[in-house]
Amino acid sequence: MKNWVLALGLTFGSLCANAGELRADHGKSYYPTGRGVGELRIETTATNTTINASIVLKVRGSTNNNINYHGGPLLNSPNGTNLYYIWYGNWAGNTAPSILTDFANGLSGSPWYNINTTYADANGKKVTNSVHLLQQTADNYSEGTVLSDAQIENVVESAITTGYLPKDSNAVYFVLTSADVNASSGFCTKYCAWHSKAKIGGTTIKYSFIGNTDRCPNACSPQNISPNGNAGADSMANMIAHELTETVTDPEFNGWYDSRGIENGDKCSWTYGAVTKLPSGAKYNMTLGNRKFLIQQNWVNANGGYCASRY
Repeated sequence: MKNWVLALGLTFGSLCANAGELRADHGKSYYPTGRGVGELRIETTATNTTINASIVLKVRGSTNNNINYHGGPLLNSPNGTNLYYIWYGNWAGNTAPSILTDFANGLSGSPWYNINTTYADANGKKVTNSVHLLQQTADNYSEGTVLSDAQIENVVESAITTGYLPKDSNAVYFVLTSADVNASSGFCTKYCAWHSKAKIGGTTIKYSFIGNTDRCPNACSPQNISPNGNAGADSMANMIAHELTETVTDPEFNGWYDSRGIENGDKCSWTYGAVTKLPSGAKYNMTLGNRKFLIQQNWVNANGGYCASRY
């Protein structure tokens, strides 16, 4: 089950980490979707009744690191990237809010997040090793317990337009769902999490869906025993890290991705490098603040490109 989800959802890119060659297969171009798979588009030109495939290369900043820059913006403010949490559903009695708040607060300045500083825009402006969890809000099932993609966007839009969260173009809004909430487009079967963008009040807002892996631990959790005593929350931390790194380096799907449309996080999915085991049996590979986490590696855009837990 887990391997099938990997191939289709959060983590298809790990299967393609070495497929970094520049590719334009007779008009075929691959673009990221924010869901772990590249989308194939065939560009054509039409003359009268004849349709001819055209080879269109959109790579502006190819590197020798098996990932390429496509000219779009990054979340690379010198002040760092802002985070907002939307706790959707019922979180009463769950330790996840405490765990995931500590996780977000511990990421800034960490060796893991520093990997993102290897990514820059066309002007050489790099992503900063700084993130700030600015605000959090709760949503008590405003869209029900089975969410379509459009409804997830509605949750984000509502939080902003009602004033519970500010409208911030230099941010990622995370919709964190309780275990009784499903996403109808394929949570647990096609993906574990994803990121996207939407125009809200005239501003391009970047947001991410993070499902509660207590709903399908065999599909989306890296381990059943967790270092913080809450397997669902610890798995969600892993997914937040994954979607965050992809969003800051490819916020509008025209930033950094490889020739197969695979973003940096997907190139290292479900790989953790060296791990340490606690007496409980839980594994971890980093300490943030007073907590230990098992967080996937990220793609380092240097020295030929490679997966790592620190830089």
